Amino acid sequence: MGKQVWKPGNMLYPLPAVMVSTADKEGNTNILTVAWTGTVCTNPAMVYISVRPERHSYQMIRESGEFVINLTTEELTRATDYCGVRSGKDVDKWKDCGLTEGKAVSLGHAPVIAESPVNIECKVTSIQELGSHHMFLAEVTAVQVDETYMDEKGKFELNKTGLLAYSHGEYLGLGKKLGTFGYSVRKKPARRKRTGNRKAGR
Repeated sequence: MGKQVWKPGNMLYPLPAVMVSTADKEGNTNILTVAWTGTVCTNPAMVYISVRPERHSYQMIRESGEFVINLTTEELTRATDYCGVRSGKDVDKWKDCGLTEGKAVSLGHAPVIAESPVNIECKVTSIQELGSHHMFLAEVTAVQVDETYMDEKGKFELNKTGLLAYSHGEYLGLGKKLGTFGYSVRKKPARRKRTGNRKAGR
C-alpha cells in the first residue's frame, strides 16, 4: 500500500464541534462554532479555543476575557453549522437557530446555550497570537450539565446525549461504544471454581 506525501496541514481529526457563546461588555452576544478546541490541563482545569482575528466573536472574547464552550449534539447539527458559516454582524444566530440564552454562574458577560447538554464556563488567562489563528488559553470556572442525563445513582451519562464530532468537512455522530478507558489491560475476572464433592456414579 502506497502513501502520498502532502504539504504540512491540519489533518488531526475527528474534533469536537462546539458552539462558543460570547458577549462584549455592553451586553451584545454571539455564537461562534469552533472545532479547534481542547483540554490543556486537569488541575487547574484549563482549555483553549483558537479563533481567527477577523471573526465577529474575536473582539468580544478579547474585550470581556470570557467565553462558554457549549457541547453539541446530533439535534444541534444544523445550528452548529449555521453558527460557523454566518456572521453575527449580519444575523441574530440565537433567533435564527431557536437557541436560548441561559445565565452563566461564574461569568459576568458571556451566556450559556440552554439547549446544550454541557456548558463549560471559561475565563481567559492568556492569548497567543500564533498566525492565522489566535489561541485563547482559559481556566474553567464552572460547568453546567443537563439533569435529563443523570441516572438514578447521580452519574452524568454524557455519551447518551448524542454528541457531535467534526471530521474533514463532515459532521458525525459518535456511533457505537468500542471499549472503555483501560479495557485493553484490564484483567478478566477469574472463573469461580466449583466446590463440593461429586456423588459417585454421576
